[in-house]
Amino acid sequence: MSKTKFMGSIGRIFIASFLLCLAVVVIYPLLWMVMNGFKSNGDMLSSPFSWPRELNWQNYVKAWNRGVSSYLTISILVTVTSTLTTILISAWAAYGLTRVAIPFNRLMTTLVLGGLMLAPAVALVPLVKLFQALGLYNTYWALLILYTAFRIPFCTFLIRSYMLDLPREVDEAAEMDGASPAATFWRVILPMCRPIIVSAVVLNVLFTWNEYLFAMVFTSGGDFQTLPVGLTSLMSKNGTDYPVVFAGMVIAAIPVVVLFFASQRYFIRGLADGMGK
Repeated sequence: MSKTKFMGSIGRIFIASFLLCLAVVVIYPLLWMVMNGFKSNGDMLSSPFSWPRELNWQNYVKAWNRGVSSYLTISILVTVTSTLTTILISAWAAYGLTRVAIPFNRLMTTLVLGGLMLAPAVALVPLVKLFQALGLYNTYWALLILYTAFRIPFCTFLIRSYMLDLPREVDEAAEMDGASPAATFWRVILPMCRPIIVSAVVLNVLFTWNEYLFAMVFTSGGDFQTLPVGLTSLMSKNGTDYPVVFAGMVIAAIPVVVLFFASQRYFIRGLADGMGK
């Protein structure tokens, strides 16, 4: 065996070992969470790393009846609405910044992308005062507006990066066929951007689904709590039924896992094409 082949084999073994270790690091916490969701509280505290003696499905029923069902409904409503709004606005903004001749294009691009530099925690206190003054505090609208506003710069950046590489000939062909800019966007450009749109959707869903800070502050003590905030209410200072908490966490994770596996082909392709340009 030549030195080149030997080094190539060593490299493949190293990469395979690294990926295997990475898979264990990612999968084991999820498996541990699922296992503990089936245990009794005593088994969980005495042997947290062992397999459950029996599958206690009642933990999932308890978690569902203790508010996870309403938290799940609110999270789905907020996530779907904010994601659709964010993607539509971001796609329109990216189309305008890349395919339409508008005054001060570079300045507008800088201002939009400058939103990536704004830390949500810095604006927390002024936003609380603003939403209280507008009567939007502790409502669905508070989360919808916040999640949409803070995700538009990032999604615009992704979609704009992808649109920059699309051939201009498709716009010219659509214009020759009599299509307006709006028709060109909906019927030509947007379908061509499907991979990056899917990637932006998945990333936006992950952010909104798991976001805790805004959800905790702007729905404090109300009936509009999302899953990250609602799951904390399952824990009590006087005694926590940990398997029920883990069961709630499993229920919360299932929609995101299903979404990722259903869209992973477009997700990986969109990120590779969009962020690499």
